[in-house]
Amino acid sequence: MAGDRTVTAAEVQARWRARQAPDGDLVLLGDGSLSVMELQVYADLARWDWWEIVRAEQWTPANWLDVDVALASCDQNGSRALAGESSAHGSIGWVALTRLDGEDTLEWLAISRHSNPFSSVELDDTTVTATSTAGQIWRFPRAAPERVRITGDPG
Repeated sequence: MAGDRTVTAAEVQARWRARQAPDGDLVLLGDGSLSVMELQVYADLARWDWWEIVRAEQWTPANWLDVDVALASCDQNGSRALAGESSAHGSIGWVALTRLDGEDTLEWLAISRHSNPFSSVELDDTTVTATSTAGQIWRFPRAAPERVRITGDPG
């Protein structure tokens, strides 16, 4: 049964090419590992962070959702950052970093039920910066996307 086995890197890449991702608040890494995240909102609402609460090298997906709409992309030095929404699942926001290698190999994908769709994305040597349609700015370190920092009003 498909739900009884753990996800491999090959499955992650195949699901990415089919424009699918696991459902939840998470960072999915291209090697098949998963970082489950929790949102922390600060009292002044000027800053909020997404904290890693558990990392799994082996995990079983409960549900998959479509990351079907890419609203923005940016290419730089052999990499592409993409951002968009999962429109069939309540306009959930997502951001991804891929390699421009002819396969669009996934480096990582971040999904958050707490975010509006992402309407713009920028990429430089160290950071993927995505802006949601509600104005939050999410800054993902390229090499450690689970250390994202978010600014703006989450309401």
